[in-house]
Amino acid sequence: MTEGFKATAEVGSPKRTKDIIAKYGFTFKKSLGQNFLIDQNILNKIVSAAELDETKGALEIGPGIGALTQRLAQTAGRVTAVEIDNRLIPILKDVLSDTPNVHVEHGDVLKLDLPGLMEKQFAGLSGVSVVANLPYYVTTPILMKLLEEKLPLEHIVVMIQKEVAQRMAAKPGGKEYGSLSVAVQYYCQPELVCIVPHTVFIPQPNVDSAVIKLSLRDKPAVEVEDEAFFFRTVQACFAQRRKTIANNLTAYVGKPNRELLGPLLEGIGIDPSRRGETLSLAEFASLSHALLKAGLPA
Repeated sequence: MTEGFKATAEVGSPKRTKDIIAKYGFTFKKSLGQNFLIDQNILNKIVSAAELDETKGALEIGPGIGALTQRLAQTAGRVTAVEIDNRLIPILKDVLSDTPNVHVEHGDVLKLDLPGLMEKQFAGLSGVSVVANLPYYVTTPILMKLLEEKLPLEHIVVMIQKEVAQRMAAKPGGKEYGSLSVAVQYYCQPELVCIVPHTVFIPQPNVDSAVIKLSLRDKPAVEVEDEAFFFRTVQACFAQRRKTIANNLTAYVGKPNRELLGPLLEGIGIDPSRRGETLSLAEFASLSHALLKAGLPA
């Protein structure tokens, strides 16, 4: 192992980041959405939002060269960082050589057995949170995997594209509110922590980012009989945003069943002329239940 960059030297600074990149001759892969954060204040805000202490663990996805990993190791009892790019593994092991509470896992988080990994790495800790700077291109698949697998997480604190974060936190009635808003808020309570300008990354992305904190609910926000059916119903209502709920649902249940939709919607207190973006989670749950009870779609 080459002489490491010790934890006493902060990784997440412009100079240190450039030094590490130069030392290892690292080149960025656009296909992996690699952008390294170089702002100490933002790193502090991310770690603070996760509410970690020495009794808790942090699962990091896409650690890059370890700027956030280093900060997490100073706060959490244990950190597991999952990195897909095998070129970064030796860099991480060097940079984090004096942080014994960090485990670096080489792999694709979308293919890993996360329950098994968490059980192995975080046994005996009082809680675990995901803390990460996620690549834009794979943000939604990663978050939905974390939520749908019902992992035993306290919080998910991630830096993602600003517009995506705003959609996750959006309330009914606005243009940002959609199926992603419903899916995230079904499982979590979202909170926008801060906006992150594109200028605090190497290389700089084309758009600004945001840090969002998702606090996992003890149970979903609404009670549904069939989660998969509930989410299919939500997606159907947003299939074409400018169309009314009745028109979108016609495509979902089939034209022969169109005449059933008006009475069904009115029976649960939803005006058929409304659009999907105006419905609350409770109304989507009622709609899902009514469609399921009516055997629609057939």
